[in-house]
Amino acid sequence: MTATSVDPLVTLTAIIGVGVLFGRIRWGGMSLGTSAILFVALVAGHFGGEIPEGVGRLGLVAFVYGVGITAGPSFFRGLARDGMSMAVLSVVVVLTGAVTTWGVTRFADLPPPLAGGLFAGAMTSTPALGAVTDATGGSSDVAVGFGIAYPLGVIGVVLFVQILGRRIGDDDSEADGIDSRLRPGHPRIRRWLVEVQNPSVVGKRPSSVSAIAVSGCQVSRVVQGNRLEPIGPDFTFELGQQVLVIAAEHDAVVATEVLGRMIERDDTTLDGVSQRRHVVVTSPDVVGKSLRELRLLSRFGITIARVRRYDVEFVPSSETVLEFGDTLTVVGQPEPLREFGRVAGHRPKVLDETDIVSLAAGMLIGLGLGSIRLEVLGQSVSLGLAGGPLVAGLVLAHFRRIGPIVGHLPIAARTLLLDGGLALFLADAGVGAGSTFTEVLGDYGPKLLVAAAVIGVAPMIVAATVGRYALRMSPLRLIGAACGALTSTPGLAAVTGKTDSSVPVVSYVAAYPVALTLVTLIAPALIRWLMAS
Repeated sequence: MTATSVDPLVTLTAIIGVGVLFGRIRWGGMSLGTSAILFVALVAGHFGGEIPEGVGRLGLVAFVYGVGITAGPSFFRGLARDGMSMAVLSVVVVLTGAVTTWGVTRFADLPPPLAGGLFAGAMTSTPALGAVTDATGGSSDVAVGFGIAYPLGVIGVVLFVQILGRRIGDDDSEADGIDSRLRPGHPRIRRWLVEVQNPSVVGKRPSSVSAIAVSGCQVSRVVQGNRLEPIGPDFTFELGQQVLVIAAEHDAVVATEVLGRMIERDDTTLDGVSQRRHVVVTSPDVVGKSLRELRLLSRFGITIARVRRYDVEFVPSSETVLEFGDTLTVVGQPEPLREFGRVAGHRPKVLDETDIVSLAAGMLIGLGLGSIRLEVLGQSVSLGLAGGPLVAGLVLAHFRRIGPIVGHLPIAARTLLLDGGLALFLADAGVGAGSTFTEVLGDYGPKLLVAAAVIGVAPMIVAATVGRYALRMSPLRLIGAACGALTSTPGLAAVTGKTDSSVPVVSYVAAYPVALTLVTLIAPALIRWLMAS
């Protein structure tokens, strides 16, 4: 039986299944994830495999709409609030990648579709891959370029983090006063018992002690007898008091140096059932406001110990802004917990219900936006299949509801839309490019590897320079923001494996949605620029 005689649906299913399994294999702590589907599809396409027509376009629309829905709640606020420096770094990184791609293309005389694929791969951005594919009319060269550059992009960011981490290890200065030395250690978030011995903090609330307020550190409980009880609205520090600090190791060290000393006790008990609750943020009374603005301890007598966002958990500071869908670990007495749950919305069912009508309507609006053509500098341009659904998702998610259309998807549905749509698109792109992959490699050879390396390295160098010297970012903040600007989850994993600080995670969360959106919108413009030059 030949490859072409196999049912296309069977081929599609096999490519996705094998690709997902292949993507789970880890080399040196890294894995290809869903992107491995592309490489399996390239092999299948090379041997004549076929999949049903149209699944790639459907997958692309679903995927980029899911990207918009995911990034929307924090994208516009990230541009307007304290995430501005992260947004600026994202803009600089994406533009550097685009300009470098243009220069490399002109120097090496590469076809625009192939160069666009190198750009998407070097930036480790599958949304950019979709945008470039759409902008080139489905050219198979795009997937070839992506397949060559993507592994180099992943490895490059991880090496960048390692190199910058070693440089930071020799740098005792920290722009925001947070110790930045990277080192292997304990799990990122832990609980520490601290005895208050510093007279200067006596009579002060935790929010009045700057070292605690501005760091990823929360004082959630105080020892009373042999029990750890939640601190109340009138809580202030006293000499000899023993408090529970929730933080990563080096943040806890900062808090300890201000409060007193760490201690160990085996006789204390903690009520983690009635005095702790997970609250899902859905209310506009809470969304978009910082913990400092909300004054939760004085108003409710509760403390936010942890925040889970984008599948990343971190200890918030007083400047942390809550977003729709954040899952908060809240510590307090039962009645204040219930009261805060009502104020925060805490409607978990809202996050578990998928409005199919709104999903279809949002995607249709995106397709409509993508089909609108405008005359810009004498050229007819449009957002296309990638840009239209992305913009629709961003706007709907930002406002959460426009008329009857709900701009929210539960985590499970959003994950299925992202991973499922991406799987369909990558399978289609890979199969289409498989038949020409070896031919393209034969035509351009090592030139493609060098071009991919240059496109990947240039944004990293610019990110380190601009972030450190122009934006005055602290080293850990810079590493997290750079990983977000490069949309590199493996890079973030590399840095969180070497430091206990939550600073890189918070910076990544601030920069990631901006970069994800920009790279998707800039990629088609890059293709038009290359074709016109």
